[in-house]
Amino acid sequence: MNHTHSNTLFIEAQKYIPGGVNSPVRAFKQVGGNPVFMKHAEGSYLYDEDGNKYIDYINSWGPMILGHGHPAVIEAVEKQVRKAFSFGAPTAAEVEMAKLVTEMVPNIEMVRMVSSGTEATMSAVRLARGFTKKAKIIKFEGHYHGHADMFLKKAGSGVATLGIKVEGGIPAAVTDDTIVLPFNDFEAVEKVVNEYKNDLACIIVEPVAGNMGCVLPQPGYLEYLRKVCTDNNIILIFDEVMSGFRVSKSGVQGKYNVWADLVTFGKIIGGGMPVGAFGGRKDIMGLLAPLGTVYQAGTLSGNPIAMAAGIATLTELNTHPEIYSDLEKKCEWLASNISEALKKSNLPHQINHIGSMISVHFCENPVTDFQTATVGNNDIFKRFFHHCLENGVYLPPSPFESWFLCAALSQEDLEKTVEVCEGFEG
Repeated sequence: MNHTHSNTLFIEAQKYIPGGVNSPVRAFKQVGGNPVFMKHAEGSYLYDEDGNKYIDYINSWGPMILGHGHPAVIEAVEKQVRKAFSFGAPTAAEVEMAKLVTEMVPNIEMVRMVSSGTEATMSAVRLARGFTKKAKIIKFEGHYHGHADMFLKKAGSGVATLGIKVEGGIPAAVTDDTIVLPFNDFEAVEKVVNEYKNDLACIIVEPVAGNMGCVLPQPGYLEYLRKVCTDNNIILIFDEVMSGFRVSKSGVQGKYNVWADLVTFGKIIGGGMPVGAFGGRKDIMGLLAPLGTVYQAGTLSGNPIAMAAGIATLTELNTHPEIYSDLEKKCEWLASNISEALKKSNLPHQINHIGSMISVHFCENPVTDFQTATVGNNDIFKRFFHHCLENGVYLPPSPFESWFLCAALSQEDLEKTVEVCEGFEG
């Protein structure tokens, strides 16, 4: 493929934007080469500035579950744009969104809209601390909850991709109350809770991790976290910024029938617009200002265009549950057939998947936590990524990121993807 225009744009971008990108993983540091600059998208396809076409497995890192340019979403956004871009005042759409979320996710009694997933997780932890009057938090190695200071301790996503060990600009004191444990380790949680239960405000977890590849909870693990939190006056926070409204219409919670006290959302909830949200039990949410003393605010929170896109997306998902079963079948088919394709080249690999999230790891043993995710052969992944890119399949440019499927993917798209994988010899 010719990437002349993208390469020229990247050279220009580096003069004015740190690293030439506005989010680190886009820089292709982990896979080498220059990032591809996109121009437009439609359905399951991306088109770059040089006119190349790709089957899209990033889908804007998750939001585009219906595919790019879904008619219902476009119509809703166009209708709102003609009215106003922003008010800085309440709108009926915010009420409609809140009602829709509480209908789709049974344990959400109240919800607060924000403008990003980072805002959502940061605010949820602040609320948990305010409710419990305790300071310490547990997070898990390789789980990424946004770029707030307290979360960038052994985080996944871009931090893992770039191999950043010491986070610049973050005083050690800021993360002193953040305890990091290995994911899927029952004993580690038990030990820390026994030692610090009187100081622990919350456990925050990606119930299905998406920032060290797609990594599922071990049987009984989420149930165990729920019990530990209930027994010790600890708030359980599920970070479903990625998995919310994707794994099922009520997220991982509905898939596993384990319900958190607070849940954070993003990505799909805005239909591709910058948005986030957090919600949960009414007694906890009631501590937020202006009702209570836990302060959180945002000028563009509940932005009407974001609400229009989000409502249209969630309504499609809520009224067409077959979207989820169809996506799950596509994901299972893709996982099985990519595995068969890689076996032909005798490439050791593990494929994790759930719902419409999937990741390929070039390693011998199952990937169940951050440590097992990091033993994958990154050199093979780099070659695999560029092989796919040059053959029209656009993957996340990092082995530590989940792929996302969209409803617009056709069987032809899936077969083309497998055909490309069959052509990879390592």
